[in-house]
Amino acid sequence: MKLKKPIRFGDAETPAVGLDDAGIVVLPLCYENAPSYGTGSENGPLHILSASAQLENIDEETLTFWGKAGIHTLPPLMPSNDPKKAVNEMKKAAAAVLEKNKFLLSLGGDHAISIGPIMAAAEIHPDMGVLQIDAHLDLRDIWNGSKYNHACVMRRVVEDLNLPVVQVGIRSFSPEEADYVKEKKLKPFYAHTIDPSDDYWRRKVVHSLPEKVYITIDLDGLDPSVLPGTGTPEPGGLSYRQLIKLIKAVGKEKKVIAADINELVKIEGFQVSEYTAAKIATKIFVYCL
Repeated sequence: MKLKKPIRFGDAETPAVGLDDAGIVVLPLCYENAPSYGTGSENGPLHILSASAQLENIDEETLTFWGKAGIHTLPPLMPSNDPKKAVNEMKKAAAAVLEKNKFLLSLGGDHAISIGPIMAAAEIHPDMGVLQIDAHLDLRDIWNGSKYNHACVMRRVVEDLNLPVVQVGIRSFSPEEADYVKEKKLKPFYAHTIDPSDDYWRRKVVHSLPEKVYITIDLDGLDPSVLPGTGTPEPGGLSYRQLIKLIKAVGKEKKVIAADINELVKIEGFQVSEYTAAKIATKIFVYCL
């Protein structure tokens, strides 16, 4: 996908803000390497930015302007095809924002885009934890020849960074990952155990997190009936409202330092997935800043 001109998050609905004056910085990470199934997430950030231009600027739940903190959108980063180099490039780009004490929202790209920003955030906030919304555990040690594949994201977080993680919406994983969950005594919130009529699970998620939180949202954590435009859609996921209520609860009780939204794959002639992803971004702005 080629843009005729750079697109800011929110575009005409939000005033242009320089990096130094922004409270929020959006970092588009156009990266996809060795996907497992559907392809096209490399262009996901551009589609989300395009959809964001169609959003109204008032949040319907809080009646506040979701861009009031000031949003600066960086030029899209096209990382190296070498996974390890790509992670370092994305880490460097994220660190440049976080070191300025800005709220960082990274847009992917496949889920491997999370590794670099999480590394950068952990160097500044070593006491943070990671909240993962996902259909998959992403705890493989190596996948498709790399430790930095999208299927290895949380393995790097747990094993290499030694950070606490809370995984929500899980409903697909391998025997290797099941064994690793037992070995590390992880306690994922599996999708089939989340009662849509009971909020207790959400309170348990919040209480399982440390004070500082990085949120990574793989869009396949949502049910495909809500968001079908993703590379590996899994039935039985979270509803949109369940996700938003979780973001609200975490933002209310914890300090969210950064977040990312990833794995958007455009369905031609169909705008609901990228529009929903952009809407989720505004909810992060409203509830986590």
